[in-house]
Amino acid sequence: MKRFILLFSLMALIPVASQAADDGMISKKSKFSVKVTLDRLENVLNKKGIKIATRWSHDQGAKGAGIDLRPTELLIFGNPKIGSHFFTSNQTAGIDLPMKALAWQDKNGQVWLTYNDPAYIAKRHGIDDRDKIKAKMTGALNKLTNVATGNK
Repeated sequence: MKRFILLFSLMALIPVASQAADDGMISKKSKFSVKVTLDRLENVLNKKGIKIATRWSHDQGAKGAGIDLRPTELLIFGNPKIGSHFFTSNQTAGIDLPMKALAWQDKNGQVWLTYNDPAYIAKRHGIDDRDKIKAKMTGALNKLTNVATGNK
């Protein structure tokens, strides 16, 4: 009976642990490689006039340090006309903005595009007076990342 209770207790913790790792992040399966996914995101952002700050290859950095890493690239981008409204509410949002999108390949070869949920950023910084901005960011990111991942 003790083993049953212990096993049940441990099984109850598994979903919590996996959810905690994804807290505040949105991940979408991509139909493309890491490079193509970020190329597509960069292209659609440029078409929309959204500023690209930088593109960083974590796997290339790791390779230079003699560490094997599956394809993993980061794109940092932003639209000051929208994001700056979060700053006028709480400047600490600047630690999370501009936005970041991480394209990465899991151990099974599946490519994902992951980014921070604007609602999470607002909550993290106690921003409760920018609901329209939060909704606009959420909608725009959903559309843009759907284009990048081929999930129109």
